[in-house]
Amino acid sequence: MTNLVPLPVVMPLLGAALTLVLARHPRSQRAVSVVVLTATLAVACVLLVVAHRDGPLVVNVGGWPAPVGIVLVADQLSALMLVVSAAVTLCVLLYSIGEGRADGDEGTPVAIYHPTYLVLTAGVTNAFLSGDLFNLFVGFEILLAASYVLLTLGGTEVRIRAGTTYVVVSLLSSLIFLSAIGLIYSATGTLNMAQLVDRLDALPDNLRLVLQLMLLLAFGIKAAVFPLSAWLPDSYPTAPAPVTAVFAGLLTKVGVYAIIRTETLLFPGGRTADLLMIVALLTMVVGIFGAVAQSDIKRLLSFTLVSHIGYMIFGVALMSVAGLSGAIFYVVHHITIQTTLFLATGLVERRTGSTNLDKLGGLAKMAPLLGVIFFLPALNLAGIPPFSGFLGKLGLLQAGVEAGGLLPWLLVAGGTATSLLTLYATMKVWNLAFWRSPKQVSEGAQTSLPPLMVGATLGLVIFGLALTVVAGPLFDVSSDAAEDLRARTPYVEAVFPEGTR
Repeated sequence: MTNLVPLPVVMPLLGAALTLVLARHPRSQRAVSVVVLTATLAVACVLLVVAHRDGPLVVNVGGWPAPVGIVLVADQLSALMLVVSAAVTLCVLLYSIGEGRADGDEGTPVAIYHPTYLVLTAGVTNAFLSGDLFNLFVGFEILLAASYVLLTLGGTEVRIRAGTTYVVVSLLSSLIFLSAIGLIYSATGTLNMAQLVDRLDALPDNLRLVLQLMLLLAFGIKAAVFPLSAWLPDSYPTAPAPVTAVFAGLLTKVGVYAIIRTETLLFPGGRTADLLMIVALLTMVVGIFGAVAQSDIKRLLSFTLVSHIGYMIFGVALMSVAGLSGAIFYVVHHITIQTTLFLATGLVERRTGSTNLDKLGGLAKMAPLLGVIFFLPALNLAGIPPFSGFLGKLGLLQAGVEAGGLLPWLLVAGGTATSLLTLYATMKVWNLAFWRSPKQVSEGAQTSLPPLMVGATLGLVIFGLALTVVAGPLFDVSSDAAEDLRARTPYVEAVFPEGTR
């Protein structure tokens, strides 16, 4: 089964090359993209089953053994992230195909879109599977290059301006990350994460803290934690709906994944726990206050995206099995629900010609199915029982209560308040856009919605509901992954069966 580990990276890259060759054949491009992402999802599911049953799977790329060569590691955490990301990217791809067919591919040129989208997928999967810091950096750079192209599709002034901001911020994060990599290699002589476990432990405490803070700063920018999140609400809403959805669902979670991986594997001990708790609390509170103040659905959801990153950082800061398990569960939930809400917002914009709440109304009567598609994930995001959002928040709050202390209790209170304010924000959208009397339809509104766009979004709604049904097994997987993260030895022994060198 180890031969399957590189496939989630290799297949999208080969698919990107093939779709580029087929630039003059849009139908063939679509078929290749769907087949590649479906196969990636199938492989990811197999990797998750095997990693849960047998432990981490390791591949030495090119046959070069660690630490000389590049190592790809599929443990329970990375395999779970692969499954969710593959499912989400497949649904978003189907949504964009439906949009492209309805619009004649004017908003998302097929010749550019499909190769770039598959390259983005390869960057995400490479980041999840990477077993060394420099390959993780490469994954981030693949993401940056592809996401800039997707963000500026159409070449409008607003998208170019937002894309420029996004690139500048991302390059700053990459520069900090690369500097940290250089310092870590200078201090330890390796970038293999399994080997760094012992070598970083041998460094002086102050030097380890500096390296840890540099990585946290780099990943914090990518994850959009406060106060490093100001770029996100201005960048994401300008892109086409499917691009915004996949960005909101996945890209910030790659940063969160990197924080989880490095904080547990490389820097255990909780020296930055208080800092992370303060950051988590501020991210939740400031983000949700920003959401409440918005009158545009895209910007409102962008602020809720920032706010709910705080829940994940809360779980990481606790550094307990319960906290990490809750964080992993919440990442899975949030990827799915946030993507669904942005796709639903794209349907709202298509149906009415606007996402400005001052111009919307009566959608529940005009498009009842669209009302259901938005309402269910909105309740899920707010954490209403019995949805997965409630279960994930409950797990994190219970972990905070078990930890005790002033900061954990403040985060429990802040998390509860954030959940209530999220409910207020999403219900404001529901009341103004769906429930009140209809407004005059804006220019560009459509009388009907393409079935494939609706079907793809509805598929993600069902997937989000399924997370509630399988919450027990999913919590078992996330708990096992958290225990492995805390122990560190399963990861290290999988990469170095005969011991580190």
